[in-house]
This record gives sequence, structure tokens and C-alpha cells, in this order.
Amino acid sequence: MEKINIFQLINATEHLCNLNIIQFSQKFSYPLGISPILVLAELKNKGPRKQSELAEVVGHTKGAITNISNKLVKLALVERLQEEEDRRTVRLKITDKGLDALQEAQKIGNEIYIDLFDSFSETELNEYLRLQYKLIEHSQQKK
Repeated sequence: MEKINIFQLINATEHLCNLNIIQFSQKFSYPLGISPILVLAELKNKGPRKQSELAEVVGHTKGAITNISNKLVKLALVERLQEEEDRRTVRLKITDKGLDALQEAQKIGNEIYIDLFDSFSETELNEYLRLQYKLIEHSQQKK
């Protein structure tokens, strides 16, 4: 068997990811990418959070989270809350509009992935899952 070039694997993964992001962006009614949606999901699941906490969880710099936060505030998807005890401490809280946007994003994401995996037979889907779990296990063992 011919050895596969690592860059072919990276390119195929990125290409599929980009196609899904483009499809998602065309259907989603807000001018947002995936990172702001991850922030909304974190705020929904864990409640109001400081931007520094969000940066750590989402895996972005504090500067990137500031930009995302500003965009989310401008769209009224989150609001800033100042702590009474320390006015310097600001937390972001998801709004009702933000919850609606997150629900829309999740619905579109589910539709895209159902459509994507519909191209697999049941056998192929089981093999794909097996390979994904194998990669996850291998990556976790390296930590």
C-alpha cells in the first residue's frame, strides 16, 4: 500500500470542515461563525462567565474573545453584567435572543450532519465511528 502523505489527510479534513462551515453560514440568519456559537453554548450551559474564562474554555485568546463578545453584544445575543461588589468584574450573560440563535444554530448543524452522514451506509458509519474513537483514544494516550 502506498504511504499516504500527512498533508493529504490534513487537506481532506480541512476541506470537509470548510464545506460544512460554508453551508452552515449560508443557512444561519446571523453573521456569526462557529466560535461565537461555542461562546453562546458555554453561556447557556454554565451561566454568566468572565471573558477570561470563556477564552480558556473555547481555546481563543482574550483579544479574540473580546471581539466575539463585542459582536454578540451588538447583536443583542449576550449582555454584559457588572458585579456589584467589584465593578471591574464583568460577566457575559446569554439573552433570550441568544438562546433562540443558539437553538437555530444547533438545528442547522444537526441538519447538515444528518445530510452528510446520510451518504454512508450503516456499515460505513459504524466503521467511521470506530476510526474516530480510535483516533480519540490514541490522542488521549499521548497526553
